[in-house]
Amino acid sequence: MDLAALFSGGKDSTYALYLAQQRGWAVKYLVAAVPSEDSFLFHVPNIHLTSLHSEAMGIPLKQFKVSGDEEEELTALRDTLKELDVEGLVTGAIASDYQWSRFNRIGEEIGLKVFSPLWRKDQKRVLEDIISAGFEVIVVGVSAEGLDESWLGRTIDEECLRDLEKVEQDKGINISGEGGEYETLVLNAPNFAKRLEIKDSEKEWDGKRGVLRIGTAVLADR
Repeated sequence: MDLAALFSGGKDSTYALYLAQQRGWAVKYLVAAVPSEDSFLFHVPNIHLTSLHSEAMGIPLKQFKVSGDEEEELTALRDTLKELDVEGLVTGAIASDYQWSRFNRIGEEIGLKVFSPLWRKDQKRVLEDIISAGFEVIVVGVSAEGLDESWLGRTIDEECLRDLEKVEQDKGINISGEGGEYETLVLNAPNFAKRLEIKDSEKEWDGKRGVLRIGTAVLADR
């Protein structure tokens, strides 16, 4: 099956794409939204780096601009997908009914099958699987009590997962960040020919939330 992957460069969309490839399906396009401001549906931090992910995986990138208006975002996604010669769409949705219902609605409208391999999976197990599969993932955004500036740039590994469990227990966050508690960036994965190497970055922290803004990144040998 030929697929397009709804892609942000974060852990969930990248891992979902990888699982689709493991099934033997061909991911022909990465489809990435470029928001002008906070988006209802799409990951925002460091979305400009998806061009490097595209090169690292050898998959063409199709970008579309969104304004922050929900219906305009859905229309832009629908119009972009209609132009692609694919049979289905893979998404990294885990627990958000809001995302899942809208992506499936678009699929029905334009005749695409929607594949969401992480949907309703145990979220701790998904993180464990991402780590054990050899993904290199860092935190690039935090917006929840219990996640402070020190989390920005942190690698999601076994120690980090234990700390996320503690914050989940103490503060009630979603351990996978599905509620927007944190955002991630994949630097390396089993399906990458090269890894992303960050050359310069800057932390922005307002006392409650923060972002790791990556200025320059390049592809390097794994």
